[in-house]
Amino acid sequence: MTAIAARTRERLIDVARQLFASNGVERTTMNDIAAASLKGRRTIYTYFKNKMEIYEAVIEREAERIVQRLREVACSACPPAEKLQRYIEARFDILEETVAPLGPAGRLLSYLTLDYKRLERIRLMAVGKEREILGSILAEGVAAGAFDPVQASRLNTIHQMVFQGVDYCRLRDSYEDVGVDPARVRADVISFITRSLAPCGATAHTESSNIQHN
Repeated sequence: MTAIAARTRERLIDVARQLFASNGVERTTMNDIAAASLKGRRTIYTYFKNKMEIYEAVIEREAERIVQRLREVACSACPPAEKLQRYIEARFDILEETVAPLGPAGRLLSYLTLDYKRLERIRLMAVGKEREILGSILAEGVAAGAFDPVQASRLNTIHQMVFQGVDYCRLRDSYEDVGVDPARVRADVISFITRSLAPCGATAHTESSNIQHN
């Protein structure tokens, strides 16, 4: 694909994303996309067979945007423990942007909150990449002696189940239904995960210090 063709395809995806956000996927037509992008229908069909193929491209784009933000954390120069905390914070930030009212064009996924299944599609597309990124942070922490290797291995196995529960409760606004204080979820999850990965000696030292201070 030439550079011009690639730009045209990206432009069509951007236009479709905005139309899906404002009108909904079902109510957006190929004619709408053609008119908004200032392209003819024939041009659109050169790149996409139908509206659902454009929709799939939008879903893939949103999944990659999520992953890119997490990847930037993993590639930063921060110590492993700080990277892990920033990773979890970024994950919560993405979730909050998901449920935010439609506003600036930069909002991620907002229109998808109208349909949990669509958001789930994006999550599933991103899950493998998320696990790989988190795995790199955990491996770095283990190598540096900052994380307990057994606990790090466990977290890399279960973290998606943890966040799937958080995602579901936030999207459904059902934290209180399961007896969880919404105001404390973020801090509690970050504290629990980061403390659970501390090497045994460090954990014991921290607990001893807490007892002495109390």
